[in-house]
Formats: sequence, C-alpha cells, structure tokens
Amino acid sequence: MSATTSTLETGMVSVPQTRRRVLGFAFLGVAAFIWLAFLRAVDPMMDTTMRLYPGGSTVVIDDWVFNTQTMLWVMASGCAAVGAFQLVRGFGRRTGLAFALVGGMFVFAFLSWAASGGTLNLAGMLRIMVVRSVPLTLGALSGILCERAGVFNIAIEGMMLTAAMIGTIVGSISNLWIGLLSAILAGGLLGLVHAILSIKYRTDQIISGTVINIFAVGITSFISGKFMQPMPQFNDPGIFVPYEIPLLSQIPVLGPVLFRQNIFVYGMFFFVVFLTFMLFRTRWGLRHRAVGEHPKAADTLGVNVIRTRYLAVILGGMMAGFAGAYFTLGSVGKFDQVMTAGRGFIALAAMIFGNYMPVGAMIAGLLFGFSDSLAASLAVLRVKIPSEFLLMTPYLITMLVLAGVVGRAQIPAAGGKPYEKE
Repeated sequence: MSATTSTLETGMVSVPQTRRRVLGFAFLGVAAFIWLAFLRAVDPMMDTTMRLYPGGSTVVIDDWVFNTQTMLWVMASGCAAVGAFQLVRGFGRRTGLAFALVGGMFVFAFLSWAASGGTLNLAGMLRIMVVRSVPLTLGALSGILCERAGVFNIAIEGMMLTAAMIGTIVGSISNLWIGLLSAILAGGLLGLVHAILSIKYRTDQIISGTVINIFAVGITSFISGKFMQPMPQFNDPGIFVPYEIPLLSQIPVLGPVLFRQNIFVYGMFFFVVFLTFMLFRTRWGLRHRAVGEHPKAADTLGVNVIRTRYLAVILGGMMAGFAGAYFTLGSVGKFDQVMTAGRGFIALAAMIFGNYMPVGAMIAGLLFGFSDSLAASLAVLRVKIPSEFLLMTPYLITMLVLAGVVGRAQIPAAGGKPYEKE
C-alpha cells in the first residue's frame, strides 16, 4: 500500500519487480544470443562494409568498413551492460528506451553478421524504410484521430483502398492534385458513413468498420475489373515526383533519406508534428481527448460530444484517404485490386504500439517499414533466413507491448462506447 501511495504522490510510473527482472534477463539473453549465434560464426579477419550513400546528394560519404567480430563484441557487451543495469537498479520510466536501445543493438549486430564479407547499403535501407512507413504512419494517425475521441475505426483499410481507386480515376481524368483532393474527400465520405452508423445509430463500431472494409473490397474490385482494366486511360494518373529541399538534401546520409522525397513523406512528418501540437497543446485537442475519456464530464462542461466525435471520424477518414492516395499517386502510378494488402490493419497495430501518440505511431511505422526494407536487403545478400520471420518481428513487439512487458498501452476510457445525451 505504501509503495502504491508513494507512486501516486510522486507521479512516477512504478515498474513491477518481476517485470524488471524479466526484462533484465531478456537483455542478457540477447547479449548471449549475439555471442553464440553471430560472433562465434564469424571469421576474426572478416570485415563488414556499410554503404552510407543512397544517391541523390553531391556530398559523397565513404563506405564504413569495420571488423565484424569487433563490432559484434561491442553490441553484445552493450546489451549485457543494459541488462545488468536493469537487473540491479532498473530504468524506471525509461524502460521503453532501454528496450529500444537493446533492440537497435541487436538489429545492428544482425546486419553486421549478415553483411560480413560483403556490402550492405545502409543508407538505401533507411530511405526505403521511410517510404514504406508512410501509409502505416498516416493510417495510424487516422486511427488516433478517431479513437482519441472514443470511436473505434477498423475501417482504415477500406478507406485507404477506396481513396486509392478514386484518386487514380480522377487523377487520370484531370491532374494529380485534383486526384489527391478527391482521394481525401472519398476517405472523408466513408468516415462520415462510419460516424453516422456508429454515433447516430449506435451500431457496434467493429461491425460498422467491417462492413465498410467488405464494401470497399467489393466495389473497388468490381470497378477495377469492369472499367479500369479494359480502359487503361482511367488507370494512368502518374505520380508525384520527389522534391529536393535545398541545402537540407545535401546533408550527408540523412539528406537524401529525408529531404529528397515526395509530398506524402513530407506530409507524414508535418501531420505527426501538427497533430501532436493540436492534440496536446490546444483547447480543441483537450476537448477532443476529453470526449474519448469522460464524455459525460465533457458534456457537463459544455463540450458538444456528438459534434466532436463526428468531426474526429470525418478527419480520420480524410487522413486515411491521404494515406490511400500514396499507393497510387505517390508510389506505383496505377490501381490494382486490394493493393493496400492489409496495411490498414497494420496501421492499427502501429497505433497501439505507439500508445495512441502521433510520434509513437511514426516510430512504429518506421519499425514496420524497416522490417520490409530489411527483408528485401537480406534477399539480395542471400541470407538463409525466411523473410516471413523478419516481417513477423513488429507484430511480436506489438504483442509484447500489449502484454505489458515494456509498458501498457493506454486505451481511451470511453473508446468504442456510444454516447447518449441525457
């Protein structure tokens, strides 16, 4: 009781002793795994070459060449040191940071081992990681907008798919910008449908989202097969080309990775910063979060709960529409059936992994994007590890987060609960 009282008074987050020890032994286990699986299998004279130049910059960086075994010793020692500190004292509120640090050291050790005696384009991997994270991060932001206001939205997949098709058709008939606008409006329209079903008619929000997903798959597949494939002039909108930001794009390594992208990548960074500010630094954000936590209390204070939730779901749909437009107008330049391939659901996992925070969602999106990039790179290096194992990694980490190993995701208290004004 005293420990609980102490925690409440100080406002600190207490990490249970059992979880602290489990994490400590887990970190030590990672260090042992690096030593047993990687270090012992490497020739002491073998070097690893990391390429730090993805192209697109006038500043060329020399390749980073290091002794593989030495680097593996450093990574194993680092994991062991973090594990020992976790066992003896613990990181408290910074447990998640320690988890990320050990994970990063393990990934770098794995890359060093995989590229031993060869060359790995690290900068190219980072560039692909950023690009692949765009629809996941934007989809997660869509979920955050809805669920922070108390409305579950699993229809992100359907919204993205429909927006991708509408953006392609309109973009083919007119131009890219009008196509992008139509995709955003299409997502907003489906958001309005979801809002009417779940807020006005109090339909189960999971069922409402599922219906929208099924409808989107059916209607887009029908239109694609019936009209867009026989008439390719309606399936050729072009794509937004990368725009190089002066000066910033010439920064070594990070310049080409971050500042030589198209509007969807820049939009992702903008919306993460913008939503973080709006949700946590403005009166609108306070009201938005209040209706997702305590709608009755917010209503008592004069907040229009119904209107706030409608606006949240519509804005979430528009964000999903922007994410959907990426698949066609920002990537391949054409629409294919079910081309979102479940990324709307992966975005929900990124949202949960990021604890319903925009910055956390982007970190999760980058992690998922890195897994995709890593799988492709290891295929080039001919590492005998099935790519499916690499693609499973973010989901395993998400399950660890949900299980409370690192910290518990704080779901909005009124999430999924219809509100009826008394």
